[in-house]
Amino acid sequence: MANILVVDDEEYIRRMLNRMLSGLAYTCILAADGGEARKCLDAQPFDLALCDVNMPGESGVALTKYIVSEYEDTAVILLTGVDDPKIADAAIEAGAYGYIIKPFNPNELTINIRNALHRRKLEIANRIYRQDLEQLVEERTAGLQKALEGIIQAMARTVESRDPYTSGHQRRVADLAVAIAIEMNIPKDQIEGLRMGGMIHDVGKLSVPAEILSKPSRLTELEFSLIKAHPRIGYDIIADIEFPWPIAQMVLQHHEKMNGSGYPQGLSGEDILLEARIFVLRTLRRPWLLTDRIGLRSG
Repeated sequence: MANILVVDDEEYIRRMLNRMLSGLAYTCILAADGGEARKCLDAQPFDLALCDVNMPGESGVALTKYIVSEYEDTAVILLTGVDDPKIADAAIEAGAYGYIIKPFNPNELTINIRNALHRRKLEIANRIYRQDLEQLVEERTAGLQKALEGIIQAMARTVESRDPYTSGHQRRVADLAVAIAIEMNIPKDQIEGLRMGGMIHDVGKLSVPAEILSKPSRLTELEFSLIKAHPRIGYDIIADIEFPWPIAQMVLQHHEKMNGSGYPQGLSGEDILLEARIFVLRTLRRPWLLTDRIGLRSG
């Protein structure tokens, strides 16, 4: 059965409660004031504390606040000889499960104790459930993150295998973009999306013939038009993948320019996604010094 701490400065009340509760198979520990109660609480766990409101030294309301803050698995019921709505409000505000007026009816006391213990049991079970659920979400999120990382790495390797002359380019873009984002105090989660977007920003080049990608001489107008199509094609390739970041838009916009002369949409200024504007920055020398010029500001 439950362990109950009885806190009351009147000895006959403590003894009476001890007889009543022991008869109901509860285990009782008695304390005459808040100081003794604290020592008892430190010594062993309790399912419920029955606390008198008016005691020398620490009041029952103050003790309730302490128990609620330090021993979340211990329910509290306050006992008082004063029928005062203000005290009742203070008791509930402190976190008490119940408030009983002395002299109390044994049946009323028993019902209140059983209700408090039942509520405590439900709250503990709910807290454990939430903790388990949060852990499960964290584990699944970590698993999803790992899977996404694998997808990104595979796509990046596939792109670079077709163009050995630019091997490592996407990784370098990602690293520099992350460095810029850190200087700008961008949130860590957004930086992670930026890194992943940088790793596959050229995924659309999978549609460009390898001989054009690796052509050592000047491209013809037709060949360059094929190159210019790679942001849109890259977007189409990954648009249906449910990333937690706007990676498809990063891929689509990574060749836009702040003055509107980029492609494929001719976007300008703040119409360009923040992450795509950072991809623009990484082509400049000391890019973090130019953030204001192109509409970016550090946090």
